[in-house]
Amino acid sequence: MLAVAGFLGAGKTTLLNHLLRNGRGARIGVLVNDFGSVNIDAMLVAGQVDAMASLSNGCICCVAEDGEVAEMLGKLAAVRPALDLIVVEASGVAEPPAVARTIMTADSADFHYAGLVLVVNGCEPQFGHGLPVADLVVLNRAGETTDFDDVVARIRAQNPRVPVQPTDFARIDPTLLIDVPERAPQAQLSFDELLHDEHDHEHPVYQAVEYTTDDVLNPRRLLALLRDRPEGLYRAKGFVDFGKGHRYLLQLVGGSLRLQKRRGTGTQLVCIGTGMDTDEVRAALHACTTEPADENAILGVHKYVVQ
Repeated sequence: MLAVAGFLGAGKTTLLNHLLRNGRGARIGVLVNDFGSVNIDAMLVAGQVDAMASLSNGCICCVAEDGEVAEMLGKLAAVRPALDLIVVEASGVAEPPAVARTIMTADSADFHYAGLVLVVNGCEPQFGHGLPVADLVVLNRAGETTDFDDVVARIRAQNPRVPVQPTDFARIDPTLLIDVPERAPQAQLSFDELLHDEHDHEHPVYQAVEYTTDDVLNPRRLLALLRDRPEGLYRAKGFVDFGKGHRYLLQLVGGSLRLQKRRGTGTQLVCIGTGMDTDEVRAALHACTTEPADENAILGVHKYVVQ
């Protein structure tokens, strides 16, 4: 479950509609604060809205007490076939820290908070209180930004390691946020594909680092690495092997880490981000194999394990 926040006019709805149009094969649910603030016609043209809910008072961070957020998210999580992604679009007046806190409070076995995407208008950059808690910054209208380096420096001053994704028209590659399922080829282009032909010519701007080893990882060192992630690292997924009986499926999105026990041996990880030093990421992962773990090192893993 992904939260999208930012000031009015930053490009939140543009980003949401872009994901709906271009998340080919992904089933996406949307929780919006106010139907009036979202271009419903554009969503219908996109043809990718699989479920939608809205909050009655238009501000997600004001309804934590009555459980309305948990109720709405629960309804979306119960949709069948299951959704691949739920996007919570916060109103422009909502405080991002409060949005994150509200969603985390509503967390359940059916859904979990997977990070905050902060959309910033590069021509009129306003960060508010959201930057320190952001897991990904989408710097929109980057092509029109005359002082791009200065804006990035201001972001880094408040959140040194957050991935910063420059965009125009909020055209972020959906694969940075979600594993897009393969879809069956179509005999002819849909109306939406004709309108948005540029999608077929875009190339990924994110980076992916693959790491495979048969050596056992030191869980304490890996957890420390994921807590203090290399600059630009946003997601990680795959299998990690901490020794006999301790192999896990790992899913990291922003600051949210989840582990599920799995059989087998060996580590196979993919790290995804933007602006990463790929050699640094590989070296940091390799360093997790060079120091044997003590018998208590595995204890830190347990709080991240889900059934």
